[in-house]
Amino acid sequence: MSEVVTGDAVVLDVRVAQVPTRALATVIDLAVQFTVLVGAYLLLGAFAPVTDFAMFATVMLVLMVLVMVGYPVMFETFSRGRSLGKLALGLRVVGDDGSPERFRQALFRGLAGVLEFWLLSGAPALISSLVSQRGKRLGDVFAGTIVISERAPRDRANAIMMPPQLVGWAATLELSQLPDEVAQAARQYLSRWHDLSPQVQYEMGVRIATQMAAYVSPAAPAGVPAHAYLSAVLAERRRREQARFAQRMGKADVRQPVQSVPPPRGPAYPLPPPNVPQGAPYAPPPPYVPPAPAPEPPRATPGGFAPPQ
Repeated sequence: MSEVVTGDAVVLDVRVAQVPTRALATVIDLAVQFTVLVGAYLLLGAFAPVTDFAMFATVMLVLMVLVMVGYPVMFETFSRGRSLGKLALGLRVVGDDGSPERFRQALFRGLAGVLEFWLLSGAPALISSLVSQRGKRLGDVFAGTIVISERAPRDRANAIMMPPQLVGWAATLELSQLPDEVAQAARQYLSRWHDLSPQVQYEMGVRIATQMAAYVSPAAPAGVPAHAYLSAVLAERRRREQARFAQRMGKADVRQPVQSVPPPRGPAYPLPPPNVPQGAPYAPPPPYVPPAPAPEPPRATPGGFAPPQ
């Protein structure tokens, strides 16, 4: 995952495409381009006897430019950052700020691709992608773009979910004052929740939830555990960010609510009673009390007598 700061100063988590996936998408695109070039060469070769060599060479040069540069530029411009290979593997080119790819950026990527893939066999692109933290090849560096994956893995997608009991409350949240540091701390806590001991789960969750409650309003209903409160806030924040991102990418029908599911493998919690005021301050559950140790079994006396229990 990587953080993209949009033009509205919103930090959006995106999944940067991995090098093997990008390489496979590039192979698909190059195979399509090579097939078109070979077909054009054979077609023009049939007319070579009735034309001069200069005309034949000029037409072939124009076709090579159109296929090598025009193919990625036109596809990525009109499909908002997706060529045939990227479309097949669920990849998309976006700007560094999460905005859709522009023609100027696609042109820079297309021109750099001629050098990277056709002239130098992809070596500069591979080295640059391995060195860059965001997997940028030279064309991405020049154009100010990144390649993201629109197909998130299931484990990552299920890390933060909306508890069904808090759907209505979460829709009314005011999240504009929530600092990114607090949200990141909550995200890391939820991702490590199952690896923590029960006492650490409780204490750390209450501490982060209390910090978050100072910036989020209205307050949570009474009786909501810290992990469920944090999961609901982050799920609603992610839903709104994805809706803004989808609008920027031109997708339709982004106002549909996301289906809510309980937190993954988390303990269930009861619904808050209907008479609890919704505007009350966030009240964490009772303090954690470790379970009492099991009583030791009675020891037998030397004569074989066991004392009564």
